[in-house]
Amino acid sequence: MTHHEEKLPKESLSYWRTNIEFPKFPKLEQDMDVDAVIVGAGITGITSAYLLANEGLKVAVIDSDEVLNGTTGHTTAKITAQHDLIYAEFIHSLGREKAGLYYQANSEALKFMKETVDRHSIECEFSPEDAYIYSTTEKYAKKIEKEAEAYKTLGIDGELVDSIPFPIEIQNALVMKNQAQFHPTKYLVHLIQHITDKGGQIFEQTTAVNIETGVNPSVLTTEDKRITAKHVLICSHFPFYEGTGLYSTRLYANRSYALAVKTKKEFPGGIYISADKPARSLRSVTANDEELVLIVGEDHKTGQGIETMDHYKALETFGEDVFELEEVRYRWSAQDLVSLDNLPYIGELTAGNPNVLIATGFRKWGMSNGTAAGLLFRDMVLGKENPYADLYTPSRFNVHPSVKNFVVENANVVGQLIKGKLETPKTKPEDLSKGEGAVITLDGHRKGAFKDDEGKVHIVDTTCTHIGCEVAWNNGERTWDCPCHGSRFSYTGEVIEGPAEKPLQKYDYKMIDNLT
Repeated sequence: MTHHEEKLPKESLSYWRTNIEFPKFPKLEQDMDVDAVIVGAGITGITSAYLLANEGLKVAVIDSDEVLNGTTGHTTAKITAQHDLIYAEFIHSLGREKAGLYYQANSEALKFMKETVDRHSIECEFSPEDAYIYSTTEKYAKKIEKEAEAYKTLGIDGELVDSIPFPIEIQNALVMKNQAQFHPTKYLVHLIQHITDKGGQIFEQTTAVNIETGVNPSVLTTEDKRITAKHVLICSHFPFYEGTGLYSTRLYANRSYALAVKTKKEFPGGIYISADKPARSLRSVTANDEELVLIVGEDHKTGQGIETMDHYKALETFGEDVFELEEVRYRWSAQDLVSLDNLPYIGELTAGNPNVLIATGFRKWGMSNGTAAGLLFRDMVLGKENPYADLYTPSRFNVHPSVKNFVVENANVVGQLIKGKLETPKTKPEDLSKGEGAVITLDGHRKGAFKDDEGKVHIVDTTCTHIGCEVAWNNGERTWDCPCHGSRFSYTGEVIEGPAEKPLQKYDYKMIDNLT
């Protein structure tokens, strides 16, 4: 297929953020006291606030941006316990009991979501679907066979099949029955209404930067405001506060890409993902009574890899080959965090501190894991036993796979840190076209430059304000992305995604000659 640029939309825009009216909330302007303060207004934070408000607790939710504009607003929105090829690995590394608990936790999350949709009559395109993972090579066919044995061991409702209803030559596929898909922002907007109806308060454009721990911990914001609570729930994707948990060394950031496309061929139903790499994920969505196909994949570590627009082009080519495309309506990308052993960290931020809880590392499966986190948080705040607390506990760091991956991932960080310092870019500001960004050399200094559509050049320091790695230009989203821990900045240097808290240093292009 040719002429990708003619079909791909110029701007990145998530389908889940269009044609829906989001509620607006003020910035936090004064100190306050609540029972629970929740940092992050995605599926984990909103679900947690909904559950705790229903229990009669006084809750406050704060978000550095707008509600549902982070990973939740850019998801694939599958609700499933089929999280790639995971159960054979978990049986081997965690044991049969914990592998079964993981399946059970995510299945119960799906059940809770369906019951919530039914209870409140939420129109969010909730649809039961069978989930398939398929192989196109002999190597992955054997892995799927091993995964099928794990399904039998754990009593998972599924089976091997030898075909899927697409013109893709596969070796085999593994189906997990009775999973689902939905429209995540429509679902969560309804939960937000229930939170505010119960007296819960939500604040946007309110960035948390620190926690004062104690019997009643306080969350501190960039505006020197504080919310004091009995419980703090960190649901901010990457934890804005790590304590002594070393989360920067225990997580790595991955980006993946999505297209919502109008196809000539009808979508046959179901939700699908390839076992082979690069991954290809498929599901349908309904836009104004018109069916679109969502094509997702091309994941890579944030700030590392090929030109980002090439990932979109690869998905477009795949869609054309399988479905014959009429039009690419939307394109967007998402960032996900992966833990060292592929299990989320959900529980006490640091062992023995039950007042500060964290949920992170959902590894692209945040709809079920984020909901499971909310259910676990509710029980922990209320002092109730929960069968999944030990499974997800962040203090499990000493398990064998974690130790191995700790060394590998942190060697990668060191490598990226050194690589960025040694690179000498040859591009100059005058070389840029409108809408183009690049790492440049200016008066002997390594800088980042972007020329906007009016021809103004924006210059920033490329040193990430987290630990000092050098950011890379993301031409698909027009952002500066850090290859070490996934911090992301706008082309003007403002923080989009943590763990960085401070913006990149800006420079006036006309005054840059004065740098020494």
